Amino acid sequence: MTYANELDRFMPRPDVRERHEGLVNAPAALVFDVAMQLDPQAIPLVRAIFWLRGKVMRSTPVTRMPQGLVAETMRLGWGVLSHRQGRELVMGAVTRPWEADVRFRSVAAEQFAEFAEPDLVKIVWTLEAEPLGQALTRFGSETRALATDAAARRKFLRYWRLARFGIVLIRWLMLPAIRREAERRYREHEGLVARPS
Repeated sequence: MTYANELDRFMPRPDVRERHEGLVNAPAALVFDVAMQLDPQAIPLVRAIFWLRGKVMRSTPVTRMPQGLVAETMRLGWGVLSHRQGRELVMGAVTRPWEADVRFRSVAAEQFAEFAEPDLVKIVWTLEAEPLGQALTRFGSETRALATDAAARRKFLRYWRLARFGIVLIRWLMLPAIRREAERRYREHEGLVARPS
């Protein structure tokens, strides 16, 4: 599965690209909903990665309320670039990821591809649920990043060499968490449906 055409609208030639996907034994709409509502920091190792970044970068501690992935990223400044209900979501923002206290700023979908304000990195990421059957879904997520100029690219790639491992690990940890929760909910739903009244 690939939603490259949709991502290509916003960032056809990224500086970095990471893609992760796997199969889930649950309907696509349910998998997509679980992915949108997942709180990544409910996963202990993900929480530890964020804590470690804060310590290494000497970030200002932030009080957060547990909430879903999409709601939290939007609260942080990300914007929706494209959304196909129950199938695909593309989020985007610009930022300086090498700063200790990262701030994200959304850019309108129609301006994102051409956005070129200097000393920034444009980032897009997806949630994707492709139905392969009534209760089989290929779930994927892709992240792309592109610096707006050479100076930002140098700073970003220096940062990425170190941060990449934590970022990729978070993605790897999210996939099984989404699979477990979606399959659990589907089993519970099927158990209720199958139970005689």
